[in-house]
Amino acid sequence: MSEKEFPDRNLAFDLVRVTEAAALASARWLGKGDKNAGDGAAVDAMRMSFNSLPIQGRVVIGEGEKDKAPMLFNGETIGNGTGPRLDIAVDPVEGTNLLALGRPNAISVVGAAPEGSMFNPGPSFYMKKLVVGSAARNVVDLDAPVAVNLQNIAKALGKDVTDLVVFVLEKPRHQQLIRDIRKAGARIQLNTDGDVAGALMAIDEHSEIDVMMGTGGTPEGVLAACAIKSSGGVLLARLDPQSETEKRAIIDAGIDLRQILDENTLVRSDDVLFAATGISGGTFLRGVKYLGQGAVTHSLLIRGKTGTVRYVEAHHNWNKLMKISPIPYDC
Repeated sequence: MSEKEFPDRNLAFDLVRVTEAAALASARWLGKGDKNAGDGAAVDAMRMSFNSLPIQGRVVIGEGEKDKAPMLFNGETIGNGTGPRLDIAVDPVEGTNLLALGRPNAISVVGAAPEGSMFNPGPSFYMKKLVVGSAARNVVDLDAPVAVNLQNIAKALGKDVTDLVVFVLEKPRHQQLIRDIRKAGARIQLNTDGDVAGALMAIDEHSEIDVMMGTGGTPEGVLAACAIKSSGGVLLARLDPQSETEKRAIIDAGIDLRQILDENTLVRSDDVLFAATGISGGTFLRGVKYLGQGAVTHSLLIRGKTGTVRYVEAHHNWNKLMKISPIPYDC
């Protein structure tokens, strides 16, 4: 893809408007206990927003087979049919349970890269991951004992192991990992969902999270790689099927279960864009705040080519927005 074909600065901000739309629509369902309704609202809003973008997009990471999604499914074509050909990764609501229960760190996420550059997970749903920021990128090993990785990370950050905070998903599969982290002396932040947000916090020097460890979603790994690739951090991963059915499907697809993947194999281009908008709020991105006649959103935008990271606070006015938008934000 030539320089002229890749998304320009304006398209990068268009992607933020896509995640803002999904966040504004889904946040109406905060704490109402209906994760499907919240996710559906986000999908509808995100799909409508994509329709106007000057891209020829193909969804590589979408709502996916597990969700039986009617829109933004893997392989769907999005955009208005003009402009660059792009691989698109989406998660309209990363953390649907968090949204339904009113818990922190539900976010809306989009990644984009030149056509053919994103890793296609195929039948893989889960991967083992290790994520750190740029200061520790050269000292981690996916196969090293937990204590060794934590000692090396602490040294690279100029900390004691007891200073470290590790993001771990609170799942039965992580019982031994949690024991190993505690034995090593590090602290743990357990989260029920949201490993894209966990990866983003691990690479953010302003976050209290120093490292993310454990098995999470394969699609979420590709989405996180869109951001990590631009930050100088590192994501090390290996497919980690959680059932014999998943394992057999991966083998039958000709995918090597032994291969170690990283941010460069998951996204094979520096021309990558990433946008995320907070839905339920939290330590990473503040959530949607409704103001009666409008709302405020907080978003993160990363452009891989320049390494620029932007935090965007947007104030939305229903009286003007609803004159041009088909999305019913105000109800």
